[in-house]
Amino acid sequence: MSQTDTSTIQALSTEVSKLRQELQLRDQLVQQLSQELFRLVKGNTNFIPQPEVSERHQNELQALREQLQAVEQQVAFYQEQIASRDTEIYQLRQSVQELSDRSRMLEQVVQELPQIYRRKFEERMAPIREKVAMLQRENRQLQAELQSVSYRLALKTRTTSHSGVDLPNFPRTASEESDISTVQNA
Repeated sequence: MSQTDTSTIQALSTEVSKLRQELQLRDQLVQQLSQELFRLVKGNTNFIPQPEVSERHQNELQALREQLQAVEQQVAFYQEQIASRDTEIYQLRQSVQELSDRSRMLEQVVQELPQIYRRKFEERMAPIREKVAMLQRENRQLQAELQSVSYRLALKTRTTSHSGVDLPNFPRTASEESDISTVQNA
């Protein structure tokens, strides 16, 4: 709940209580006035209006009726205001409740976000790790082949550089072999 909402609710509560107090005060005044009028009319048995006094009393009574009607209108107005404020307060409380619920839900989501991000990251990293592992295996295989080829090339280079020129080997006949052995013996 924000501080603005709290201050608005407090201001509305204060105004509603003030209006209720004013309404109670006016109700008391109307009650007292009606009791006083009733006491005056009922308690005075010799109250027989004289024609000139009667007209004056009728004017006063009419003025009192108009005042009473004005007070009743004010009371009705204040009751409408109180009802509308009560409705507004109820709506604000519902809004506060909804916002509190939403805030709790968002807090829960925020608390769960790291786990969700880790899981999503792991899901995205799995194919990449597999590809890296495959590339590393392929790299090791290619390095082994390269090492084998380098070793064979080194052997071939060494044997060709030491022997000089490759001479062809011709098939020997029996007479040539005996000539070679005589030359070696001599």
